[in-house]
Amino acid sequence: MKVVAFNGSPRLNGNTHQALEMVLGELRKEGIETELVDICREELKPCKACGTCGRNKDERCVMDDDLLNEYIQKMKSANGIIIGSPVYFGNMTAQTKALIDRAGFVIRANGDMLRRKVGAAVAINRRAGALETFSEINKFFLISQMIVPGSNYWNVGTALKPGDITSDEEGVRTFKVLGQNMAWLLKKLD
Repeated sequence: MKVVAFNGSPRLNGNTHQALEMVLGELRKEGIETELVDICREELKPCKACGTCGRNKDERCVMDDDLLNEYIQKMKSANGIIIGSPVYFGNMTAQTKALIDRAGFVIRANGDMLRRKVGAAVAINRRAGALETFSEINKFFLISQMIVPGSNYWNVGTALKPGDITSDEEGVRTFKVLGQNMAWLLKKLD
């Protein structure tokens, strides 16, 4: 059993990365293999809406000069997927949006490849916008026919400077409970 998390923050090892690690830590405690992918290590181009993925149905985006096709295969082979993003101007980062848009078209064009997998969103904000980001990521999971577990609060945290997320006691609790609930659900579905 495996869960792959995608970090949509351009700040490597920043607060979003740390929040995702909190969730993944709980999954690892339950014996679930995890992987964290920092999607901003290389540029992800936005979707061109060319429709080629719908015509070819080969589980690939026609734009082959970035890592998106690798990410799609990671999603396909995982039992669970987490997408995390910091909040920029009230919503997810452009990199997170590119991942969702391009992967989403390929996934839906190829028989809803993520159907009945488990998906969870994580959003980190300084002051506002986390619920919108959380909601937008969850819309990707829901339209992909995925199962979305809950936590003891929405999966959001508040942080500004690198490392501040560890001071958000409620956020830390929320991420840990999310990991526990996700592990429970994955085991029930296995």
